[in-house]
Amino acid sequence: MSNQPYEGYGEGYDPYAQQQQHQQQQPQQAQAQAWPGQQQAYDDAQADQQYTQQWQGQTWDTQVQQTRPAASDLAYFPPQNYQAAPQSYDPYAQAQPPRPEVPEVQTPAGEGYGPPSLAGNARITDAQRARLEGRSPIIEPGMQPAGLTAVLAVLLSVTAQVGSYALVVPLVILQAVTAAGWFRLNGMWPARQGIALAFAGALVADVALLAAGRENGPAAILGTLGVWVLLSLVMQLRSHADPDTRITGLMATVASAALAIVATGHLAADPDAVTVGAAAVAVAILARALPLPTVASVVVSLLAAAGAGIAVGGMTGMGAKGALLGAGAAVCALIGHRVASYDYPSRFVHFTAGVVLPLTAAAPVVYVLGRALV
Repeated sequence: MSNQPYEGYGEGYDPYAQQQQHQQQQPQQAQAQAWPGQQQAYDDAQADQQYTQQWQGQTWDTQVQQTRPAASDLAYFPPQNYQAAPQSYDPYAQAQPPRPEVPEVQTPAGEGYGPPSLAGNARITDAQRARLEGRSPIIEPGMQPAGLTAVLAVLLSVTAQVGSYALVVPLVILQAVTAAGWFRLNGMWPARQGIALAFAGALVADVALLAAGRENGPAAILGTLGVWVLLSLVMQLRSHADPDTRITGLMATVASAALAIVATGHLAADPDAVTVGAAAVAVAILARALPLPTVASVVVSLLAAAGAGIAVGGMTGMGAKGALLGAGAAVCALIGHRVASYDYPSRFVHFTAGVVLPLTAAAPVVYVLGRALV
């Protein structure tokens, strides 16, 4: 076979006719045209052509064997429009199917944040969502924290009749949970230094009162409180935070220390007053947790606390005066309960501040009314 391409054929060229004409030539002519050493391969190719199918189109072999066209022939080729290939292939650049819309899920009460968003929007707190929707950002602790409050109140009421050192045990628990719960209620967590400082102030106040006696209770409480305000100020001055954060931390630390130290008022008050006041707080908080309208719940709580004051006062010798003490302690307890319900607090807040703030807030009234009534 020749390595040169076929040239000069017209439109009527028939490859099968050319094949038949070539087969009729003499073997001597084929031998004369063949290259030396290719005679046997030529004969085999002629024999195979009788049984194999001949292809008209060009194949890869024929394209490779063709010579490059002359420069003059390139003028007849039409111009080719090639687009530049992209520098890199990005599979994510293709069109993506639209994302299905996810219906909004209502978050149960007490959670810290709303449902996560698949669209990449920032999460908002439940309190912010409630304000945007025109709802009240208040969630009350509920019956379980109220039950814990009642248990701690009963411990205070019983141990007050045993003695001061027995009363210190539930009082220390009350002060520790108060320090931690107040920081968490204000959204500052963790705040180990502030909590430790507030709790240390409460312990110092307890020790000072036990050493000085109940008659010197106000001096021990107020003196410890003044010293701890200065310590809180010094601690915040040593902080490397920005000024706004320092002010917020100072206010939270001072308030937490003040509440924990003021709770020492249960230790400074008369034992009978502590027994009556703690029992009244337990009854008032349990009544407040009942599924009643707010106004009705508050009224029922105050009446129940007054009744508990009369009942327990009769057992302690205070008599009917216990009604006034019970109602006063219940008013302060409901204020502490309301503070722990503010701004969609989490379950941790409900089981810390929601448990102890009613008893902590009632301590000053128990001390003052106890000295006045007993």
